[in-house]
Amino acid sequence: MPPTIENPILNSPFREPSRHFRFDDDGITTEIVEGRRLSTYFVPIPGPKKKGGAQLTLGEGFQGDWTSERMKSNDFINDIRRYVDAWRRNNYAGVTAVTRDLLTYWQSPERAAPVFFCQREAVETAIYLAEVAGHSQPWIEARLREENEDKNAGLYRIAFKMATGSGKTVVMAMLIAWQVLNKLADPRNKLFSDTFLVVAPGITIRDRLRVLLPTDPGNYYRERDLVTPDQLLRLQQATILVTNFHAFIPRETLQASATTKKLLVGRDGDPGRFTETPDQVVRRVCRSLGTKKNIVVLNDEAHHCYQSAPPTEAQQEKLTAEERQEADQAKKDARIWLNGLRAVKNKLGIRAIYDLSATPFFLKGSGYAEGTLFPWVVSDFALIDAIESGVVKIPRVPVADDTMATDGPVFRQLWPRIRDELPRKGRANEDLGGDPKLPAELESALHQLYANYDRSHRAWKDAGAGTPPVFIVVCQNTSISKLVRDWIAGHERPVQNGGTVIVPGNLPLFSNVVQGADASQNHWLERPNTFLIDSKELESGEALDPAFKKIAAVEIEEFKRQLIAREPHRAEDQITDEDLLREVMNTVGKAGRLGEQIRCVVSVSMLTEGWDANTVTHILGVRAFGTQLLCEQVVGRGLRRVSYEADENGMFAPEYAEVYGVPFSFIPSPGGTGTPQVQKEIHRVFAQPERLAYELTFPHVQGYRYDLPGERLDARFTDDAHMVLSTQEVPTWVEMDPIVGTVEIHRLDDLKARRLQEVAFRVARRTLDRYLRTDEDHERPWLFPQVLAITTRWLETCLHLKDGTFPQMLLLSEWEAEAARKVYGAIVASTDGQARLLPILRPYDHLGSTRYVDFNTTKPVYPAGKSHLNWLVMDSDWEAKVGQVLDELPEVQAWVKNQGLGLRIPYTFEGEAAHYLPDLLVHVDDGGPDLLNLLIEVTGERKKDKAAKVATARDFWVPAINNDGRFGRWAFLEVTDPWDAANLIQASLRHWAGGAAGLSTSA
Repeated sequence: MPPTIENPILNSPFREPSRHFRFDDDGITTEIVEGRRLSTYFVPIPGPKKKGGAQLTLGEGFQGDWTSERMKSNDFINDIRRYVDAWRRNNYAGVTAVTRDLLTYWQSPERAAPVFFCQREAVETAIYLAEVAGHSQPWIEARLREENEDKNAGLYRIAFKMATGSGKTVVMAMLIAWQVLNKLADPRNKLFSDTFLVVAPGITIRDRLRVLLPTDPGNYYRERDLVTPDQLLRLQQATILVTNFHAFIPRETLQASATTKKLLVGRDGDPGRFTETPDQVVRRVCRSLGTKKNIVVLNDEAHHCYQSAPPTEAQQEKLTAEERQEADQAKKDARIWLNGLRAVKNKLGIRAIYDLSATPFFLKGSGYAEGTLFPWVVSDFALIDAIESGVVKIPRVPVADDTMATDGPVFRQLWPRIRDELPRKGRANEDLGGDPKLPAELESALHQLYANYDRSHRAWKDAGAGTPPVFIVVCQNTSISKLVRDWIAGHERPVQNGGTVIVPGNLPLFSNVVQGADASQNHWLERPNTFLIDSKELESGEALDPAFKKIAAVEIEEFKRQLIAREPHRAEDQITDEDLLREVMNTVGKAGRLGEQIRCVVSVSMLTEGWDANTVTHILGVRAFGTQLLCEQVVGRGLRRVSYEADENGMFAPEYAEVYGVPFSFIPSPGGTGTPQVQKEIHRVFAQPERLAYELTFPHVQGYRYDLPGERLDARFTDDAHMVLSTQEVPTWVEMDPIVGTVEIHRLDDLKARRLQEVAFRVARRTLDRYLRTDEDHERPWLFPQVLAITTRWLETCLHLKDGTFPQMLLLSEWEAEAARKVYGAIVASTDGQARLLPILRPYDHLGSTRYVDFNTTKPVYPAGKSHLNWLVMDSDWEAKVGQVLDELPEVQAWVKNQGLGLRIPYTFEGEAAHYLPDLLVHVDDGGPDLLNLLIEVTGERKKDKAAKVATARDFWVPAINNDGRFGRWAFLEVTDPWDAANLIQASLRHWAGGAAGLSTSA
């Protein structure tokens, strides 16, 4: 068992940490060590209790265990910390009188708004390096200049690492006050400046950083009591520009068509002549700075600003296609930011650059070892330090559950278990029809985390809190976010008359639907509880993707009505959708504002940094987490405290954030030893736009059903009808453990409280809706009483419970579906085989395509000819031979290997459900009215499950799809000799054309 520490807060936030918990190779201990923790290369989060067995890996080195070699000391930072500490104890010797007055004011015990120690330390470090170290420790600046010349050619940067929620904006205000007041006192002193360029990664942070303007009504100098009233008056002489790095993107200087520009530049002209030069960019962006020179730059969230190095082949191999896209975009943004600063330096001059970030590390794909600390970081107040000082909430993550899986708690590393059951990036929203269905693990996670949220919501309400706690879900892509939002908050379902009905969400406190007397009277809430957002698009200032605006249309209209009701003077045509959504996002949890009553935020990709909602209590990750940096950034959205009221000892009470689906463990240290590995050549396999004529599509099949004859239903309960529930796959409880603090158990209590009658009703409804529809796919509600009676009998006789499970667990979608399959199987068993086979399609994303293929491989490849893809990946020699045959056969019009394609055939082997991937999909001209879709399986070594796979494809999948009739004609062919594949394909086509029964052949 991990240690239970009742109160994890050891230190006052206003004084230097003097105690810390000791960590050993297994994680946190209850031993308290006197003195401050050294700065090290790791973020300590408790690892799963269960060890051994295969791990669900996140990438190289991310298994979640503690190892001492990962706790590498940051010697440079620790040395600077010691010098600053000694200088502090020596009463700040060697500084100007203005600086001394400020330092004294900031630590005065009479202050109305005390400054956190971590904020003071960051500014003290900047002051020490600027005013003192040049005389006493010149090696520090020499080291920084050497590192900057190597990593930031032409720029001199100093970075401060501060945990999210510890007050980086306050530090920026303190730095500005120190610089400006000194410059005004001694205008000729070149150490200081009264002109500042503040650069943010997006519009949200840019707008929030207006508090750095001394003239702003909510400025931090007055609000946080950082200067005296007369100093504030003097600060208003400063020139401060706040912008986002997107402003550095060169704009076009000529608004004309591409053809016109081509004519103007001529054959050999430079098309870039119509784009701003770096000097023109600086003139536009920095116009408000006038003639000011030698400015000070403040980079907020500065980990986005770096100069990438050429990635090694080994690093490239580790990137998936989506990770590579993210890395390429990150490098593009970083290049814009850094080049913009270089242009400012060249035209105006830069006196100093101060970087602030919770994660000033090089990211995956940057060309540097992932997780490497920026070598110009000079001060560090890490997450564990912030927790032990009470500055932030404590993230509490799953460490155990009752599944007893060897790879750790199900809800700790959720994405690897569910990713194949969720829609891919790029799916058009119209492809995602039907009621939202989630994988069992995801649905269970939502129920379990929601049950804990429900208790928090009641506690906040009883305490009279004006705004509710906030539950955030971070999704991989827009398609998944829509699916999750619809399941949580409600959606519109088409009905037979051509209209729609509004279906309530599954989590009552988050539902955006008001339920009427019947479904036809349901309507949307005027003030939505759940909010869908794509913060990345909003941050750039660009127009929102039309596809996103379409799925968020209901929320946009409701919020627009709210805003007009609150502010009648604002005309509707003056409110852009982008501004509206940005205002809602930025006011979540703020009383009297548009987002005050939001309870759940479903985010596409990352929630924006700088999102300062302090009411977040629950976080669920439904996306890939390839790096611990990404984990820390997502968890960081929930770290801001609600209360900053200290007790009589100057200590804060602990606050917690419950986190599922974010495998937050540590940041790996750079370096390492071992035998160098020779990297293989990397090939990118992807769909080529110019080959769109070779695109192949296929249905996503989840199962099979029979079109039953007659209207009277019966059931025969064979051995196949029985079902066992156990905690082997889905836990009924999860132990949540913070780094330090109170352990909490989450349970599926909200499900257990539901009535058994609802279980029978839901399973019967699922059976009717999924398996017993008409040929035209219409419902047959008159059959429901018969199905309900059969389901009730099935629950009484065929459901077996193990290990603390309970019948209400069938309300989880995946198990509800399995129960419905069992009930339906019993109905089919009573028909004596008189039924037509049909497919059950995925309720969303039902049509797959070659256009979504994009992955890397180090395996040998064959250049594909009649294929939408550029390469055929060769797992064995026969595949190149088959590719050659398919390219040469005149009957073959297009083909693709089923790798990265997603064509899967569900089958059962030894009682276990599984999926089979046939080798190839081929379009063949067999002389029929349309092209024949041919599945080819190339059989080498015979394996136990091969017969089951082939039989299912031949006897179930192909007949079901052909009976459906919506996806063309299909056939299945098993090839045992690739070198005779041409003869076999042609012979099979003649065989089928001759009227042979079925469209399947083995040879």
